[in-house]
Amino acid sequence: MAGSLNSSSDSDDLVESHEINVTPFIDVMLVLLIIFMVAAPLATVDVNVDLPASNAAAQPRPDEPLYVTVQEDLTVSVGDDAITHADLSAALERATGGDRDARVFLRADRAVAYGDLMTVMNLLRMAGYTKIALVGLDAAPAGATEPATTGTETDAQP
Repeated sequence: MAGSLNSSSDSDDLVESHEINVTPFIDVMLVLLIIFMVAAPLATVDVNVDLPASNAAAQPRPDEPLYVTVQEDLTVSVGDDAITHADLSAALERATGGDRDARVFLRADRAVAYGDLMTVMNLLRMAGYTKIALVGLDAAPAGATEPATTGTETDAQP
């Protein structure tokens, strides 16, 4: 309880003050704010995950889709032809006849690192191919012996 020392009063009784002292409340709030400011960045942790198969509906494909494949040893293939990263643009030119609006189906081995896959996607984008569909395995439907592939299109903006 708070009181006041009044020299004009003849009594020794202190007068009660009915005001809320907010200083401790502000101190507690500032401490909580600092705790949350420190703890929030720690809540976003990089975790290596083995991504599951896609359960998205299969997208219609052209009669002859253009597959760019990244194998476990980081070998890149356009169709069935293995190529180097430097020759990717020229191989795509030959495969599409120069049509940069052609959809490219990019598929990669599960063991390929995300950064290596992004390197190939950046090479595709630098070559002018922005319609890239990522290919994954569908979750096997009941009674199916082998899962089918599905494409999820991404628009790679320059």
